Amino acid sequence: MAHLLYLVRHGEQLDAEHGVEDGRLSGRGVRQAHAIAQRLSGVHFDHAWTSPLQRATETAEIMQERLPAVTFERSALLLDCIPSGLEPGTPVGFHRFLQSVRPAESEAGAAQMQDAAGQWLRPSRGDVNELLITHNFVISWFVREVMQSPSWQWMALNQANCGLTIIRRRTGKPPQLVAHNDLGHLPPEDRTGMPMPQPY
Repeated sequence: MAHLLYLVRHGEQLDAEHGVEDGRLSGRGVRQAHAIAQRLSGVHFDHAWTSPLQRATETAEIMQERLPAVTFERSALLLDCIPSGLEPGTPVGFHRFLQSVRPAESEAGAAQMQDAAGQWLRPSRGDVNELLITHNFVISWFVREVMQSPSWQWMALNQANCGLTIIRRRTGKPPQLVAHNDLGHLPPEDRTGMPMPQPY
């Protein structure tokens, strides 16, 4: 019996490089969404969720065209967030970015991800496949949680747009990272969106 969690970062957002916080997908983002949908078309999903932000919901809508049996539910637990703040032991290279984050923002992000882990990183009875369309930092936090790494470790992980990460949970056993940022379904010219969390 296994609980498989499929995590997908949304497709490339149009004008994200110009500081636009949210918006529709670029042409390449649309192609990425079609490609990941094709990749997952043979999987039966018992549940599916998406972040409420436009770039994620549009990715989900495109994927649903090829996965007609899947109904996406929006969840605020999948919103883009800062999962932790500056803590003792955080590498110096990450200090500048975290010092720019308000404590209230990182505290809210940490609480959000604690609730998200409680909902999705849990064993289940029977074989269950769940699909989540979300954001870079959220997926990084899930991976960090599975690996039981220090809180700051999410900053050292990045996912490409429509990259695929798979986590397995089994009763009585620790979670397992089956795949991380798999891009085999994307041609090289469509592999985008792996930003560093802070400038160097």
